Amino acid sequence: MHAMQYELTLPADHDMGIIRARVARVGHLLDTWDGLGTKAYLLRERGRHGSRVNQYAPFYLWDTVEGMNAFLFGGAFQGLANDFGRPDVRQWTGLAYEEGSAPRSATAFAVRHRQPVPQRELAEWAADAVAETRRLAGLDGAVLAAAAVDTRAWELVHFSLWETFAEGDAPKAEGDVFEVLHLSAPGAAGLRRGRQW
Repeated sequence: MHAMQYELTLPADHDMGIIRARVARVGHLLDTWDGLGTKAYLLRERGRHGSRVNQYAPFYLWDTVEGMNAFLFGGAFQGLANDFGRPDVRQWTGLAYEEGSAPRSATAFAVRHRQPVPQRELAEWAADAVAETRRLAGLDGAVLAAAAVDTRAWELVHFSLWETFAEGDAPKAEGDVFEVLHLSAPGAAGLRRGRQW
């Protein structure tokens, strides 16, 4: 599994309806993409769920490098780059993946938590990251949870999808909260569960 994300931070007065309309128009195009486990079309709006920014930030869990590369270099990504400029694309190597009990069709929110990998025994640290993924997936309302690491920057990302929760409620995971506008999950059933080594 490979995780990938890019972020388009937009002006504070940007009409986020433009992004919603774009996703409604093109979101289905990856619903059958070879090598894609899951793509969550993510949106943060300034002043909602603790966000200080307007941001479009899709998050991908790839089952194959070939699928990811076909997306980036085969033309699909070029449309976004043409419209918004080419964003930096973060990539992380998968550590763990677990399915929750909530159905994918109920997905409404995502939580992304990035943190530095501490100076400690890596095997012990990785085991803790796997255990946290399992814990998140086991919570009520969880659709899925994943953990991945960027070994260049030594950054861990925990990513989870959730059923809806009320505006005033806190999510059950720590991190940045995003609204999920669309979920493409052509290969979600093929993502290997558990520890990724």
